[in-house]
Amino acid sequence: MKPIDLSQHYDNIVRAAIDAGTAILEVYATDFRVDFKQDNSPLTLADTKANDIIIKTLESTGLPYVSEETQFSAYHVRENWSRFWLVDPLDGTKEFVNRNGEFSVNIGLIENQKPVMGVIYAPVNDILYFSDENGAWKLEYAKGLVLANPGLAHLKRQASKLPLSRKTNDFTIVVSRSHLNPETTEYINKSKRHHDSIRIVSRGSSLKMCMIAEGNADVYPRFGLTSEWDTAAGHAIVLAAGGKVVQFDNRQTELVYNNPDLQNPSFIAFSAQAKDQYEAM
Repeated sequence: MKPIDLSQHYDNIVRAAIDAGTAILEVYATDFRVDFKQDNSPLTLADTKANDIIIKTLESTGLPYVSEETQFSAYHVRENWSRFWLVDPLDGTKEFVNRNGEFSVNIGLIENQKPVMGVIYAPVNDILYFSDENGAWKLEYAKGLVLANPGLAHLKRQASKLPLSRKTNDFTIVVSRSHLNPETTEYINKSKRHHDSIRIVSRGSSLKMCMIAEGNADVYPRFGLTSEWDTAAGHAIVLAAGGKVVQFDNRQTELVYNNPDLQNPSFIAFSAQAKDQYEAM
């Protein structure tokens, strides 16, 4: 498989994320119906509309893809993929249903099991996070800027390079709003023995990874299984911003993708500032 020319497709991928976010907000403004999948996770019209928009764009790249909302290939087919897209068209459906605004559109590119490009769009706040081999950026008021001039070079000039300047000296732990469990509480309590001042922030969806990439949170511990589409785009952005995402039980091992079951082990994400100082915790 020839190396993909990111510049050839990046503009379209970013536009697809924005268009998917627009479709999500259109459903968000209605009295939408909530269905449930076999695993009892919620599914709405916003999930399927966003998925259709993104997949149409990804098909034009010629690369295979895995999306949470699309029947994906069996592992005996996927194990031969050296490069593919990994998508969560509406990450944080529970947050969408609860109408707290903390949901996102996630598109990641995987090469040889590693995330190398990420695009995350938070439609309620109109913020775009994106990364490539040269770094990671945060773009506010994204929709108007992307629609006016989606060129990657232009967007980078309008965006803030990550990580951002730190606003607090508190050791900040960002945790899942919908999946706080005893293991996370234990990690927080352990951290309190090492730091005089700790701040705990709850966020939904991949916005936790975005806080790590920004440098506005030091660590994001996640216990229990998550799906690869939950983390791929955020992981790429964290890496490009100088951070890391590693297995919780083996801090030397980064998460890898295209596993047979498409599941992640428990993991912890570190910001660029925190990764060396706190990875032993």
